Amino acid sequence: MAEKTEQISTQVTILFAGDSGDGMQLTGSQFTDTAALYGNDISTFPNFPAEIRAPQGTLAGVSGFQLNFGSIEIFTPGDMCDVLVVMNSAALKANLKVLKKGGIIIANTDGFDPKNLRLAKYPEGVNPLEDGSLEGYKVVKLDVTKITRNTLTGSGLGTKEIDRTKNMFVLGFLYWLYNRPLDITIEFIKQKFAKKPDIVEANVKTLQAGYHFGDTSEEFTTRYTVKAAQIEPGIYRSMNGNQAVALGLIAASKKSGLPLFYGTYPITPASDVLHELSKHKNFGVRTFQAEDEIAGICSAIGASFGGSLGVTASSGPGIALKGEAIGLALMLELPLVIINVQRGGPSTGLPTKTEQADLFQAMYGRNGEAPVAIVAAYSPIDCFDTTFEACRIAVEHMTPVFMLSDGYIANGTEPWKFPKAEALAEIKPVFATEADKVNGKYLPYKRNEKLARKWGVPGVKGLEHRVGGLEKENETGNISYDPENHELMVRLRAEKIERIADYIPLQEVDNGNTTGKVAVVGWGGTYGSIKAAVKELREEGVDVSHIHVKYINPFPKNLGELLKGFDKVIVPEINRGQLVSLLRDKYLVPAVGYNKVQGSPFSIGELKERIKKEF
Repeated sequence: MAEKTEQISTQVTILFAGDSGDGMQLTGSQFTDTAALYGNDISTFPNFPAEIRAPQGTLAGVSGFQLNFGSIEIFTPGDMCDVLVVMNSAALKANLKVLKKGGIIIANTDGFDPKNLRLAKYPEGVNPLEDGSLEGYKVVKLDVTKITRNTLTGSGLGTKEIDRTKNMFVLGFLYWLYNRPLDITIEFIKQKFAKKPDIVEANVKTLQAGYHFGDTSEEFTTRYTVKAAQIEPGIYRSMNGNQAVALGLIAASKKSGLPLFYGTYPITPASDVLHELSKHKNFGVRTFQAEDEIAGICSAIGASFGGSLGVTASSGPGIALKGEAIGLALMLELPLVIINVQRGGPSTGLPTKTEQADLFQAMYGRNGEAPVAIVAAYSPIDCFDTTFEACRIAVEHMTPVFMLSDGYIANGTEPWKFPKAEALAEIKPVFATEADKVNGKYLPYKRNEKLARKWGVPGVKGLEHRVGGLEKENETGNISYDPENHELMVRLRAEKIERIADYIPLQEVDNGNTTGKVAVVGWGGTYGSIKAAVKELREEGVDVSHIHVKYINPFPKNLGELLKGFDKVIVPEINRGQLVSLLRDKYLVPAVGYNKVQGSPFSIGELKERIKKEF
């Protein structure tokens, strides 16, 4: 047997791809968990069809999971892959373009039979594994299906059940290739199939078979080691954006002392927030899956009226349906957190692809003059902090608040260090009491220095007041059709949102100088790509800075002056230019957009190329 050697790598990007039923998401997530627990920095990007069971063998049915792990700081799931795992010919055809020259292709040859080649729309008689078109790549041809069946001969399982374990063979082989232990995945298998010992045995046996194949293979003589990253000591877990949203809501509930009520209706890619919250009823969380989007948000408004932290979530199509109710919450001046996990649109659009095209919807998508606060998370783990901050603003300023996420960061994962409870800011609701009466009268819309009213909860003696969507008289809350009063109330509600700027941090430069030739300004999920691109350019001697905006309505008080310190401002967005329009409108700066609307994030390479054009 050929002698095995070891090679040190600082970072590696792997893309698992196959049919939706090939278990690529599970395979990728298991490798992710193992790498994260080993101590690597990591970033992932799941990519899957909108259909629950997309047509097998077709390009439309390809499901993928990309992960980038390393001993250095990782900002994105990677531009180009070092390893491409393909379970069929469609997976190869769909993803070969993202594999580095000289990269490794691990191909399940059973997925390259005439039927699969035809479904993937290869010309008659063409097989990329045999025609020399993959020259320049290291191609490992494995009949994973056959090996798996041989491994489980005599297991008593049917062919269909056996074939479901073939992803474990691939995972085991990659664990060998990158010098990773099997025990974390073995423990996962035992827990997942605790009531099915035969399934546990089959998956573990196939996982081990993949590992031993690498160990005994004459074809592979090199193993790769990616050492642990130098990260701050602490307790970490692998966290995706939707899980982080859920935990941010729970933390805000505990810090404010308010019961958490989550009223929603399922929609991709926001549904997992509901799934995660429903696991935490021990924290007093109440989750309600309503019959539709409108019922979901109205139940949350009702909970807020009753003194709870009312939250709802959706994606663009559902937010459109919630528009009138958001206006109601604004008119009532109640705290309400609205999570929008953005996806490709318009209408039902691209349900499983990412986009940043709902910023205008959050800013303007209601009838009348109806401004609400807007914050945007920039990474999976930042979803925790930004959700917590959205709750703080909603409660302390008595207003609806949008928290914008997107499909890319909602489904992506990163290592997350558990924060200490005492390190989290206090959230201080201000409830009205009978002592707040003025000359014996309760004035529900009497305001403090933030222009926020006190929270008058039903059931408190003497605090009876009118609610509804009709215009309120200033301070009394009585219905009013007076023109001057209407303009006063419109201006007060707008000024209340503007005053939030006095209670949020000033804008900082993420990387680079505070003045210079070019600033790259981003928001939301473009963060990782922009950060990596600017970091690399600065290392090459290019004077470029990165500013990432979390608070969008209102903007931080110093943002305008900061932007005016640069000759040019470039705003990359996964839309046709929304933040750039807001910046130009408010600050009259010469900002230019760099836009992409393909359902996928920016690559580092394309951002670097665009930025260089300004020099």
